[in-house]
Amino acid sequence: MFMLITVTGATGHLGRRIVHQLSKTLSPNQIRIGAHNPSKAAALMEAGFQVAHLDYQDPATLTPALAGSDVVVYVPSLTYSLTGRVTELENLLTAIKDANVPSIVAVSFFADQANNPFRMAPFYAYLPPRLAGSGLNYAVIKNSLYADPLVPYLPELIERQNVIYPVGDQPMSFISQENSAEAIAKVALTPALRDHHQTYLLSQSTSLPMTELAAIMTKVSGHQIGYQPVSVAEFARLYREEGDGDELASMYQAGAMGLLSGTSDDFWTITGHAPTSMADFLAANYRPK
Repeated sequence: MFMLITVTGATGHLGRRIVHQLSKTLSPNQIRIGAHNPSKAAALMEAGFQVAHLDYQDPATLTPALAGSDVVVYVPSLTYSLTGRVTELENLLTAIKDANVPSIVAVSFFADQANNPFRMAPFYAYLPPRLAGSGLNYAVIKNSLYADPLVPYLPELIERQNVIYPVGDQPMSFISQENSAEAIAKVALTPALRDHHQTYLLSQSTSLPMTELAAIMTKVSGHQIGYQPVSVAEFARLYREEGDGDELASMYQAGAMGLLSGTSDDFWTITGHAPTSMADFLAANYRPK
């Protein structure tokens, strides 16, 4: 039976990986690329994938982009605007209803507790009950922290000789984007995994205290890296010029409260194998300059 899955945010880092994982099972014409900028999907279009202009903030683009889909995989935009993120979700849900799409797989984040100080936590807390009242078949897939940004961050940590996350002795949980994409694709392809209001948490098998993360980085890089946490305020100051220092600091403030340490066996349940460990992930991806 023909099946059409539309992936929103499909030209981003995670979205492209989801498309790649889906293409192991589906032919390109069964996968629609929802792209804010379709020119970024030119190579995918040439490979036979459907490409549609999809702008969360322009409702006129949404229903046509979703028409005929059996499943929408919702990858949220990269924004720290709560109102913007809620608006995009509401616009998308309206379009899903208008396009008569029966199922949504929503990508989320595990920083969703009521007492979580992360700037975007209210959105992640809002998402599951909003879907529960939507009348749609759905699954929510909560990622833990992405391991991927640690790779380009390693040279700075080597220079600093320390991991500096302001989380004290609290552990944090990670998942690679490749592992996340594999699980998301499997859920999207499997009605039993996606259509019964499920919530999943994707993480590596164990959370890591920062001393253990530093030890892994030391072994992988060949450079001594310790753990000397800065304050939340200092972390915000250090990275404010990059545009997201305050937001990231609020996230690590949550980490210091033990709110970024959750783990589960959901990845194994979905895929049938273990997620890639932090040691194996960094060893496979770090390349000394």
